[in-house]
Amino acid sequence: MYDFVVVGVGPAGARFARRAAEKGFDVLALEQGTIGVPLACSGHVSTDIWDFTGPGAREELFQNEIYGARFHVGGPHSDAYPFYMRDVASNVIDRVGLDRHLAELAREAGADVREEHTVTDVRERRDRVEIVASGPDGTVTHEAKMVAGCDGPRSRVRGELGLPEPDEFLHGVLAFSDEADERDFVDVHLTPPTFFAWRIPRGDAGVEYGLAAPPGVQVTKHFEELIDGYEIDVSHRCSGAIPIGPADRVTSRRGFLIGDAAAQTKPFTGGGILYGMTSADHAAREIDPDRPTTLPAYERAWREDLEREQRLGHWIRRAYSFPEPVQRVGLGALSGEIGVHMDRPTSLASVEHLKALLSWR
Repeated sequence: MYDFVVVGVGPAGARFARRAAEKGFDVLALEQGTIGVPLACSGHVSTDIWDFTGPGAREELFQNEIYGARFHVGGPHSDAYPFYMRDVASNVIDRVGLDRHLAELAREAGADVREEHTVTDVRERRDRVEIVASGPDGTVTHEAKMVAGCDGPRSRVRGELGLPEPDEFLHGVLAFSDEADERDFVDVHLTPPTFFAWRIPRGDAGVEYGLAAPPGVQVTKHFEELIDGYEIDVSHRCSGAIPIGPADRVTSRRGFLIGDAAAQTKPFTGGGILYGMTSADHAAREIDPDRPTTLPAYERAWREDLEREQRLGHWIRRAYSFPEPVQRVGLGALSGEIGVHMDRPTSLASVEHLKALLSWR
């Protein structure tokens, strides 16, 4: 019997598998397809990403440095409101390569990581969990003391354990062009209803274009308008659900959710790489597979860390739907040098941000 079976080997699942294996636990991690494929997430991340990777990862995965963002109320040719930092604000990375790198770290720590294994059933018993998975060798039932659902926004583990769904799901679209772009600003467009679109330069790797919006919005139509505005051709399109707003409970008797399965995402961007891996660290630190009573400690730990950030993130997102004149006035008043951490909206009240505001006013 395994201590943990981890379902899903994205960043959150790979991180938890690695940390649990490092503590000496017997870990099996199952990925439905090939790790990192298909791509369904942006590669724009804070520089904190390197705290979660192994030696040499930056040389392998790095694509570009970003110093700020230009906000637009309208299309690509509308007026831009720049927000910038003196130091590097974020990095653009090889997103598929990140997943594979993190999975390899889990293997090196001792976790048994298997690709092409699809979980079809999860049965929670009093003293164990039974996880049924089909793979190259047929259908096998694995027994574990606990199961970690790290299998994305449409989590099968969440459904099988009877855990509630996130508050909402947005529809996200990504596409890429081959144009080389070394510029160090991303472009953000506040035109789609209640959310936003973006353009991210990836150096020699090309440019990423993306958009996300709630159900009912004509996402494809808005995305085509974005691409037409930039007058470019794109390829490698992909799309997926973005969970926003975690449920009140992400643990059961012997199961728990991490990452997108638990909606551990930023409400104002939809990104969840750092939040998911941060929560994975909390899970590995707090959960003892021999003591199911430790699961509430994980619930408390990740919420105490991220709850304020997510709550403030919801307020920031509401500004995306303000009337256009109000958006222009607000962006014009706030644009300039900032000292905000892209994953921590509470840093709006930080000393670094206040210093940055005072330095140019």
